[in-house]
Amino acid sequence: MKLVRLIANLGYGSRKQVALMFREGRITDPEGDVLYADDKVGHADIRIDGEPLDPPAGLALMLHKPAGYTCSTRDPGRVIYDLLPPRFRLRSPALSPVGRLDRDSTGLLLMTDDGALLHRIIAPKSKLAKVYEAQLASDLRGDEAETFASGTLMLESEKTPLAPVELEIVEPRFARLALTEGRYHQVRRMFAAVGNHVEALHRSRIGGLSLGDLPAGAWRPLDTDDLELLFSSS
Repeated sequence: MKLVRLIANLGYGSRKQVALMFREGRITDPEGDVLYADDKVGHADIRIDGEPLDPPAGLALMLHKPAGYTCSTRDPGRVIYDLLPPRFRLRSPALSPVGRLDRDSTGLLLMTDDGALLHRIIAPKSKLAKVYEAQLASDLRGDEAETFASGTLMLESEKTPLAPVELEIVEPRFARLALTEGRYHQVRRMFAAVGNHVEALHRSRIGGLSLGDLPAGAWRPLDTDDLELLFSSS
């Protein structure tokens, strides 16, 4: 791939703008020698204004989503892309969330520009468990775990029952759930179906991958070990 196209696809600007960067001498090798648009160099040997290029296509990352951000590019309010380098919104192929967390939910969100990886994660046959922690408005009755595990719970407007969900009651108004589906607002609707209300929802784990000590609002790229860990429990 030509260097102008490579750099433009990473979101640094249009091809015209990137060509201007070359003419201005802003694109160099690690030693500071100016590169030209027709040079043959590897991704790791390119610097823009002295800084290494962003990760190449095939990027996967984890983001600790705070409350108040939507998984969208069109919402007029705060969006998850505001938490990433501005260029990431302009990458081609696009960097997309793998599933979603609603505006008020927090926790682990995966993003990638690798379509095959995205589909592998969300495919029903992968059965990747997603672990949520729910703070509830009312005390749990005690029979919710049996109801959620039954595989017969129907949500309003749905035509098929939910797959079994594991529920651990940690405190009277705090529960941890592990589910393998990803229906719209599933956890909130499940508790509504048994007469309760979710006041706060946090996703702590997907497959074998957890947030660890990543602070709210922060992100980091995933490496091969992370991806192996992600699928280790499937």
